[in-house]
Amino acid sequence: MNTFAFIIHPLDVKDVARKFGPLGKLPPRLVEGLFKYVPPIKVSRITGVESEHARAEGWFVACPITARLMLELPEEFVMRKIIQAGKLAQKLGAKIVGLGAFTSVVGDAGVTVAKNLDIAVTTGNSYTVATALEGAREAARMMGHDLGRCHAVVVGATGSIGRVCARMLARDVRALTLVAREKSRLEELAHRIMYETGVAARITSDIKQALKNAQIVITVTSAVDTIIGPEDLMPGAVVCDVSRPRNVSRQVAEKRDDVLVIEGGVVQVPGKVNFNFNFGFPPGMSYACMAETMMLAMEGRYENFTLGRDLTLQQVEEISALARKHGFRLAGFRSFERAVSPDEIARIRERARVKLEMVRAK
Repeated sequence: MNTFAFIIHPLDVKDVARKFGPLGKLPPRLVEGLFKYVPPIKVSRITGVESEHARAEGWFVACPITARLMLELPEEFVMRKIIQAGKLAQKLGAKIVGLGAFTSVVGDAGVTVAKNLDIAVTTGNSYTVATALEGAREAARMMGHDLGRCHAVVVGATGSIGRVCARMLARDVRALTLVAREKSRLEELAHRIMYETGVAARITSDIKQALKNAQIVITVTSAVDTIIGPEDLMPGAVVCDVSRPRNVSRQVAEKRDDVLVIEGGVVQVPGKVNFNFNFGFPPGMSYACMAETMMLAMEGRYENFTLGRDLTLQQVEEISALARKHGFRLAGFRSFERAVSPDEIARIRERARVKLEMVRAK
C-alpha cells in the first residue's frame, strides 16, 4: 500500500478548543502555553484516495503549537517538535510526510526535518503554486479581466511560493508589482524576471500603495495577522489568498461586494476519500499541499520533492502533470469557508463595473 502522512497544527488557540472542547473555557494564553509541551498527536486515518492508476492511505498528525508560537518560540524548540511529529508519522507507517501551514515555513523549510527522518518529506509548495495560479487566472477571466492588460501584485514575493508565482505570472500580465520587506531580495527577483520575460517588475514594501490599481493579487506571506483590509482594493480586484492564517481580513468579504477573494490551493481529491477530520472543507476536498503529498505517494515517489526556499518552475510543471494523471483538480472557488458560485461571481463583476463607472464619471 502507498502510504503518506500530513503534519497539521492549530492556526490559533480556537482550533485547540474546537478539538478539545472543555479547554475552550480556559484562558487562551494558558491553553496555548500548555499545548506547547504536548507530544505529537495522531489525529485521524485518511482512506479512499484512489485514481485509475493507484491508491493511497495516510494519517493526519498534529504538532500542537499555534502559528503565533511557531514564530515566537526558539526555532530549535519548534523544529524539535516538528521532527517529533514526523517521527510519529514514520512510526505509523507513512513513507512520505507533508508539512502543513507553518511547519513548512519554520527554519529552512523542511530541509532539517528531512535530514532527521528516514522517510521522504515535502512542503507541498509546488502544487500550491500550480493551483493558486490556475485559480487566479480562471477567476480573473470570470471577472472579465484580460490577463494581458492586467496589473498583478504578488505580496510576499520573495518567499519560496511567492518567487515562483511572480516568475510564472510575469509571463501573462501587462504589469507586475512585487511586495516584500527586504529590498535586496526584491531587486534580485525583479532582475531575474526582467531576464526571463522582459517584464520590468516594480518593487515596494508598501502593500497599500501597491494594491491601489491591482486587478489581480496573489498574497502568500507568513504573517500571523491579516494585512489586507477592505479599503485597500480597487473595484473588480481578484485576490487569491494562499496564506494560512489568512492575509485578507474577513471584513473584505463583509464590506466589499465588488471584489472577489478566493482561497488558494483548494483541490478535489480523486476517489471516495475520507479524512475522518473536519478542517473546514466539504467532503473530498483538501489543500493543495496535502494533495501533493498524496499524489507523490500514489506515484511511489518516496523522495524529498519540495524542500527549502528554491522552488523551481520545473517542479511546479512536474507536479501539475502528476495531478492531471491521477485526477486531482481545482475544486471551484471558495472564499472564507464557503463556495462561490459562477452566478455570485457574475454579480460581483456587475457591481464592480458600476462602481468603476461611477469613479470614472467623477
